[in-house]
Formats: sequence, structure tokens, C-alpha cells
Amino acid sequence: MHATDCTEEERAQFKLWLDEHPSHATEYVAMLEIWDLSEQLPAHAAASAPRPALRQVPPAPVVPVRTRRRWRAQLRAVTLAALALPLAAYGGWIMGWLPNSYEHFETQQNISRITLGDGSEVELNSTSELSFFNFRDERHVSLGSGEAYFHVTHDSAHPFVVSAGEGSITVTGTRFNVWRYEDSVVVTVTEGSVRVQSERQGNDSTLTPGMQASFKAGDLKPRVRSVDTQTALAWRDGKLILNDITLGEAVPLLNRYLEEPLILADQSTADIRIGGIYSTRDVSNLVKALPKVLPIKLEPQPDGTTLIRNRGARL
Repeated sequence: MHATDCTEEERAQFKLWLDEHPSHATEYVAMLEIWDLSEQLPAHAAASAPRPALRQVPPAPVVPVRTRRRWRAQLRAVTLAALALPLAAYGGWIMGWLPNSYEHFETQQNISRITLGDGSEVELNSTSELSFFNFRDERHVSLGSGEAYFHVTHDSAHPFVVSAGEGSITVTGTRFNVWRYEDSVVVTVTEGSVRVQSERQGNDSTLTPGMQASFKAGDLKPRVRSVDTQTALAWRDGKLILNDITLGEAVPLLNRYLEEPLILADQSTADIRIGGIYSTRDVSNLVKALPKVLPIKLEPQPDGTTLIRNRGARL
């Protein structure tokens, strides 16, 4: 009904549908509440508009901070020696045990764009955490949580390795996205190629543009499929695209932007389907409106989480 090419015949059919039952008008008004949320989408974020590979994003304050990390036993020993003798530090760099630079970044509610020490550019989604280590023989990134889109500076002599969850992603120069949610990791490639390896060494997969791999703890090999990269990377434009997927697939995407997570009551609830394009800045209001357009009810829990239950399911 909002399309510019909606015909008079279609409008007449819609009018007949409205008149068939009073509940139809109620459902339509409820859907309009969801539709109104789209007004908060950025004006430049139309799906049909061409977009550059990298764009300027107003950065949130990102302050490098020191954090403790687990290190290999030999790295601990070399680090202690390096504190006492600069020569030991140089030796650790030559041996490839110690990085010559370290950076740590965290984001809160905004997308931030950062440049790593090797010149690679990264866009960090909200509530994300990333550390960068520049070793002699490789560049290493640890994605502690959240999501990041990488434009890696090409350097075939120094591979760029991203550790996330129980796996790793290795490249020399390309553009790709990594999303870490609980013990699951999803990798999407937009340019070049990457090698994705799950927890079990030797069972890796090579991804090219338009391909996506996912894995979680214990997987023998990443699961690979073809995807629409515009949908997968819509977060960079402040959009959340749910393309007729189940609530089981949608809840992890919604939880990225909620202070307290949603929980599904059972499989019948997880199987309910949802679609639409929404603003990542107003996901909490989207969740509140869902019972008006889906056969679900929201049940706040004592721990602050919200349980989603199928209204038609037996208790």
C-alpha cells in the first residue's frame, strides 16, 4: 500500500479485505506502528542506493585500554624478562613471541571506525570489543565480543589473523565481516578471500565474495552458504533486515541491540517467522510492538530477560 506503483485494482482489493472483518483493520494499524519505526532509518540507507566500500562514520569515543589476556606459557616467561631487559624484548620480537605494538578498543552504543597500527581499517558495531597485536610474522586480532567489518591492508608476508570464539580467520588483504554471539561466530566476505578454521585444525574452508561461514565450539568444520551481503552488513547503515526468517534466527540479531536479552520459550515459538527492515537505534520499541503483529506474548523475567512465548502453545 506504500509502494508508488500500487494500482487502483490493488487498492480496491485491499478495501475489500478491510471490510471483511473488524480484526483486519486492527491488524493493519498494528502493522503501521512497526512501519513507522522505519522513519528513523538514515536517509542515505535505501537498499537500492549504491554505497562505497568504506564510508565516514561519526566515531564514538574509543580509548585504548590495557587489559589482561591469557598468554602461552613461553610468552609469559619472555614478558617477565622483557620488563627487566630491553634486549629480551627485542629478542621476543625477533622470535615472534612478543608483539611490538598492542591496541585495544571498545564501543558502547555507537558504531565506530578505527585504524589499526598496520593501516587496516575496522568498523566496530555497538557493544563490541577488539584487540590488535602486531607480531613479526603476523598481524593478530582478537574479537572478544560483538561485530567488526575489516578492510585489511594487503601484506602477503604478514597474514592478518582474527581469533573469534573457538576458531580463526586468516587473510592477507580483503574486506570481510565477523560477528561473535555467545559461542557462535559468523564470517561474511565482500571482497577477496579468507580461510576460516573452526576449533578442529585441518578442517578449514575458503570463502569468496558473497559467501558466509558459521561455526561454534565443538564444530568439526565451518558451515558455508551463499548470502546477500547487503542484508548481512546492513548494520553499517543503521539497519536491521529480517528477511522472512524464524524468531530462532532473529533473536540473536535483536539481542545485539538490547540491554537485556530475549529468550525463546520453546521450538514452536522459535519457528514463528518475521520480516521487515528496522532501525538498529530503536530495537527495544520494535520488540514491544511485536505482540501486535505476531502470535506471541512477552513475559518479563526476574533476572531482567524477556521470555517470548507462542500464544497458541500449550503451557
